[in-house]
Amino acid sequence: MTGAAANALEFAFFVALWGSAVACMRSAIATGRTPQGTVGWVVFLFAAPYVAVPAFLVFGHRRYPGYVRARRALRAEIIALHGLVAPYKPARVADLAADGGRVRCFEALAGGPLAAGNAVSLLVDGEAAFAAVFAAIDGAQDYVLAQFYTIEDDAFGRAFAARLMAKARAGVRVHLLYDALGSRLPRRFLDDLADAGVAVRNFHAIRRSRGRLQVNFRNHRKIVVVDGRIGFTGGMNVGEAYIGRDPVLTPWRDTMVCLEGSAVQQLQFIFAEDWLWSSGETPALDWSSRPAGSAAALVLAPGPADYQETGSLYFVNAIGVAQRRIWIASAYFVPDIDVLAALKVAALRGVDVRLLVPEARDHWAVWLAAFAYFDEVRAAGVKVCRYDVGFMHQKVLLIDDDIASVGSVNLDNRSCRLNFEVTLIVSDAAFAAEVSRMLTEDFSRAPPYTTSLARQPRWLVRIGAPLARLMAPML
Repeated sequence: MTGAAANALEFAFFVALWGSAVACMRSAIATGRTPQGTVGWVVFLFAAPYVAVPAFLVFGHRRYPGYVRARRALRAEIIALHGLVAPYKPARVADLAADGGRVRCFEALAGGPLAAGNAVSLLVDGEAAFAAVFAAIDGAQDYVLAQFYTIEDDAFGRAFAARLMAKARAGVRVHLLYDALGSRLPRRFLDDLADAGVAVRNFHAIRRSRGRLQVNFRNHRKIVVVDGRIGFTGGMNVGEAYIGRDPVLTPWRDTMVCLEGSAVQQLQFIFAEDWLWSSGETPALDWSSRPAGSAAALVLAPGPADYQETGSLYFVNAIGVAQRRIWIASAYFVPDIDVLAALKVAALRGVDVRLLVPEARDHWAVWLAAFAYFDEVRAAGVKVCRYDVGFMHQKVLLIDDDIASVGSVNLDNRSCRLNFEVTLIVSDAAFAAEVSRMLTEDFSRAPPYTTSLARQPRWLVRIGAPLARLMAPML
């Protein structure tokens, strides 16, 4: 290549790079959620465009590219799906005035009612949770819907797949939805499922052209529904680690819930929407609603295409309506500015605010980032407790003595803004008491964290925690 050609190629690359950087800056300015985040991206793009442009293409968007357009393209199918459900809408709890309006915001965020007539039970840790899930699958008569962020190709993952295949071979319709970013499943695993008659889909499969680089957006939901009668959700994925067989993070502390009653249709509606998105097909499901208990329940499913910041508002409302206590168990603690302020205000007005987070780590960056927030919330009166018996992965929230939530939503930016999540909100004193007993036992294994950041090792103070906090919007 001649010197002139090389110079021309270098100039073209320079123009393309800075053109891309300017385009990214415009996007950051137009869509940035906070001034701090916007300024951070603009400075990064200006100072180090070689690194920042690829990073912005992957991490910089606050909405799933093309998702809203694709949803509009599926408008007729989604309207039809709503039409299937409409005749069977569950009875709404009659009198919310006595509740003080505490669940009204949850209803608005969910786009559905707090439904009466449910039975809800806690499933503590993997052995109990998957024993119940497997029993429900084994008893399926019509269909099984299963959705997980992570399905491992290990002994437990294969046992899970074997159960699904056995039901499919017996004539039960089985739909399995997984996230390819969280599940590294070999072709053999998927082919075996398909050959047995399981309808299996990758959540991202047919929409990749709309967001090819967007590995940042993940379907983190965990849902199982059997025959439209019984449902499960919570924090557990499918793999050896989740039943306490990880050589490093055992024992694994996690929570799921078993749901029966009218709110099951809300849970399976979330699955049906995701299935429609991933396959273009609407599964044939039973939408009838049969009461099964006395608890009121609501399914809330935040996602990056929501017009509101649903995940953040879920936490802000829960913290804001608490009068006596708000206890939050989360595997990760990287709050945005609104949630951070809500936690501090609640503690300052005398609410018992407790955070249960893990001492052990499975992701370095989010583990480090949490240290940059601990001093700030503790100064306001928030009690931070670090679970030190194995790894704590549950996502549980308790408001006062009568509202509790169990699901997949962590108290971090990824869950609140980037992931597709789901949680079950239950308004029932008996269930809340059960959650309270469970968390009280967990707190007994979680010493209060009292060490200031300044007294931590120098590498943690000077580099790790502050740098990780700067990365908080993308963790």
